Amino acid sequence: MRSFYRTLTFVIAGLVFVQSAMAVWAVSGLSKWVDDGGVFDKSVIESDGEMPFPEIWGIIIHSMNGTFLIPLVGLILLIVSFFAHIPGGVKWAAIIFLLIAIQVTLGYMSHGIPLLGMLHGINALAIVGVSITAGRRVAQVAPASVTTGVAGG
Repeated sequence: MRSFYRTLTFVIAGLVFVQSAMAVWAVSGLSKWVDDGGVFDKSVIESDGEMPFPEIWGIIIHSMNGTFLIPLVGLILLIVSFFAHIPGGVKWAAIIFLLIAIQVTLGYMSHGIPLLGMLHGINALAIVGVSITAGRRVAQVAPASVTTGVAGG
């Protein structure tokens, strides 16, 4: 269970890297498309027709990954933390889950208040940092069975 906990923390950090890559890929494609004469407005997002530029998949993947996949992995991490018997593991998993909840909220709120987009980017860095820290802590702390003298673990 300890290794699963550790793996989940690194998966979350990796998924945030994917988020960053998708956002930049989308913005780069959008910039090129606009430079070539394309017009980006709400109708482009809501159209059921052909994709205006291939990099729009970056927006779609960023949205789906951030709305569903990362929160799901964060929830699984929180649940696993109760069974992994890692000193401080529940606390670190709860912090990660809280940061993810803040991230989703900032993502949605930045549509109405674009300035919050900066906090969305900064909070993403916090998620990566805390996730990596939590994962590295697993290797640094002794298993509960060694520290408490209890057999098994």
